[in-house]
Amino acid sequence: MYSNHMSEFHLPTEHSLHLKVVMCLDYGEKYIGVATYCVNRDPYPTPYGRIANKGEDFVMKEIKRLIDDECVDLMVVGVPYLLDGKSTPQTLKLVEFTQRLSSFVSVPVQNQDETLSTYEAESRMKNSPQYNFQVDHSQIDAVAASVILEDFIRTTKKNS
Repeated sequence: MYSNHMSEFHLPTEHSLHLKVVMCLDYGEKYIGVATYCVNRDPYPTPYGRIANKGEDFVMKEIKRLIDDECVDLMVVGVPYLLDGKSTPQTLKLVEFTQRLSSFVSVPVQNQDETLSTYEAESRMKNSPQYNFQVDHSQIDAVAASVILEDFIRTTKKNS
């Protein structure tokens, strides 16, 4: 399994993200899940934790602190779309949040479709001894963020 993940999330060494730290956010009304991945150093993206969503000023400062603490090179924000790819009011809200975040932090910020990431995170937890085969609501946001980050890396790899 380890080697499979390694190749799946490994980008060419000449890729601009080689050895860069990517942080991903799964934005929620109560909590924002956080995941990280150091490209070609870590075997795969991993859950990092969550930020309590206590208003945008608080959230922006927390994200800026995490970027500094973890030496983040790129931020990825999950943006929800409908299954047919159409936007929702939440899509627009997240796109606008991403634009504000871009002007607040010193690293590039990109969007990634997060459709079904929470379902995938729940499914993984239900199938993992690490979570006692159940959904742990204190960690679901971070696991969803790691799912979004995996999708981002796969898409980046496909397009490179």
